[in-house]
Amino acid sequence: MALGFNPPGVWNEPDKSYSQGVVQHDGRVIHITGQIAWDADNEIVGKGDVEAQARQCLSNIETILAAVGGEMQDIVSMTIFCTAPEQIPLISKVRSAFFPTEGAPVSIFIQAAALVHPDWLVEMIPVAVVPHERYRAPG
Repeated sequence: MALGFNPPGVWNEPDKSYSQGVVQHDGRVIHITGQIAWDADNEIVGKGDVEAQARQCLSNIETILAAVGGEMQDIVSMTIFCTAPEQIPLISKVRSAFFPTEGAPVSIFIQAAALVHPDWLVEMIPVAVVPHERYRAPG
């Protein structure tokens, strides 16, 4: 598990689902493509509902990590694109259910005028480090 930290004297999110810094442990670095609210059949989940879309993105990420022995707690960094600033608290609420308050990944939110598909409201790009003892080759 990545060691997240939030030193005194620096701003922090009230829900503590973000870390100001993360110490990356030894392991296999896993780069995951941007995850959007598609299910396994390439159907949009939660059209018009950013919380449902965020949940689907995180669920996709969880499935991808599990394929190599990873867990959500292995994520060290996350870039999140959203289409409106008022979506950030809703995405953060969903996100906090997937990450512990200790060891949450460092993150950045970027507001985009639009994502590639007009129905997508959020896209998440994580980087994880899976410990050697849990890592298994994909496939």
